[in-house]
Amino acid sequence: MSRRPGGERGSGSVLVLGVVAVLLVVGVAATALVQAQGAMSRARTGADMAALAGATALSSLTRPADPCQRASQVAAANGTQLQECTVSGQDVTVSVTARARVMGVPRAARAAARAGPADTP
Repeated sequence: MSRRPGGERGSGSVLVLGVVAVLLVVGVAATALVQAQGAMSRARTGADMAALAGATALSSLTRPADPCQRASQVAAANGTQLQECTVSGQDVTVSVTARARVMGVPRAARAAARAGPADTP
């Protein structure tokens, strides 16, 4: 019968504890990444929708409206805040911010979009 040396007793517990700690850190990092990605996605969607709403208001024949005011309304409806709106010819360019908490820290995701007629070569 062979006996284990006394110095290795309990080493499996330390190994399991190390693996659990690594998995915990990876899980927390993945959660932060998902939260940040969700905020960025919301910002991009808000910018796209706001720019489209502004361009539609600018070119509407039946219900013309202020493109930047309409873009602000649509941005707010999408959970974002309009930061900048410029009208150049028939193009509307907007910049929006989506507020989020990533790991409990307040953050802001920013996105910009342009809508208008397609540029011809």
